Amino acid sequence: MSRQAAGHFKTPGVNLSTGMWHVLQRRQETELENMPGNGTSATSPALWTGAPPPNCTMAFEESRVFLVAVYSAVCMLGLPANCLTAWLTLLQALQGNVLAVYLFCLALCELLYIGTLPLWVIYIQRQHRWTLGPWACKVTAYIFFCNLYVSILFLCCVSCDRFVAVVYALESRGRRHQKTAVLVSASIFILVGLVHYPVFQMEDNDTCFETLPMNRRVAVYYYARFTAGFAAPMSIIAFTNQRIFRSTKLSTGLSAAQKAKVKQLAIAVVAIFLFCFAPYHLVLLAKAVAFSYYRGDADSVCAFEARLYTTSMVFLGLATVNSVADPIIYMLATGLSRQELCRIHKEWKKLSTKADVTKLTCSKDSEEVQLPTPLTDGCTHAPGPWPGALERLTEDTC
Repeated sequence: MSRQAAGHFKTPGVNLSTGMWHVLQRRQETELENMPGNGTSATSPALWTGAPPPNCTMAFEESRVFLVAVYSAVCMLGLPANCLTAWLTLLQALQGNVLAVYLFCLALCELLYIGTLPLWVIYIQRQHRWTLGPWACKVTAYIFFCNLYVSILFLCCVSCDRFVAVVYALESRGRRHQKTAVLVSASIFILVGLVHYPVFQMEDNDTCFETLPMNRRVAVYYYARFTAGFAAPMSIIAFTNQRIFRSTKLSTGLSAAQKAKVKQLAIAVVAIFLFCFAPYHLVLLAKAVAFSYYRGDADSVCAFEARLYTTSMVFLGLATVNSVADPIIYMLATGLSRQELCRIHKEWKKLSTKADVTKLTCSKDSEEVQLPTPLTDGCTHAPGPWPGALERLTEDTC
């Protein structure tokens, strides 16, 4: 057929017009493109991890030292910090504390991600070439994506829980249940896990989840991640914390010190969210918009990504810092001191010897183990007719 395709001619009984020839030629080009080694199939998953084409190279070396330093520091600091947070929140979750459930799940998620950081360090040191096997890449990338958005959603849960406890203190008294927190946490893990399951459909190549330059499906995926994974949670966090600030300011039942603690926790949640997650998702949006602006032109998209690559890697490192920042939320929520940590440790020893952890209540003897959430102390907006209401509300929201 290739010889007959040289021009217009007639074969016995067949007349190939110019239009028919173009159809046959396009079909042949499509078949060649779909052959192994000649390009990416149209059915490639959104998280394809093909190696960069020869004309699309990135300055891997410029961000190598920064990423290795950040990942190493997060691993060394985040591991003990999240282990301590997980242990303390577990003790308080066993007491029936609602907020402790969210903080415990958040600490477990961070520990799982921190366990993969040494693999990312190896990957970066080898010039973004994955040599640990395809399944290790898929599992590691899956944990990265899940951790990113599980962390964001749990920050939303913390803000919503504080919003209910402060703004609707009297109405929510006795209605905040730990079973609800457990169901919400399980739903978050299941939802995020299912959404990122396509990671396991990635093609096996040297790079790990880096598509250079991006294709149309990756651009659509970036738009979805920015909208559902960042913009929507940001709206929830902004609304709830603004109402918390307003309610705290107008409250007459809180002391100046209690109001300061409430504001510190709200500021910490907002600051961690904006500092760790906003830059990374803004870069994703910029890449997706550039792809749409250049209409998918590979050379133009590649040039844009090359200019933005070092910046995007720096912002990726900031997103990882979240694993160290999250324990700060726990410390601000509890206000625990060094002496109180020692008391909790002694109490845990007593519990382990008596094997009676589940029978502990919010009594005076175990008051140190309680989660002293100052936000729940802001329950009484009109303390006059409610003598002793502050103490009862604290016990109810414990």
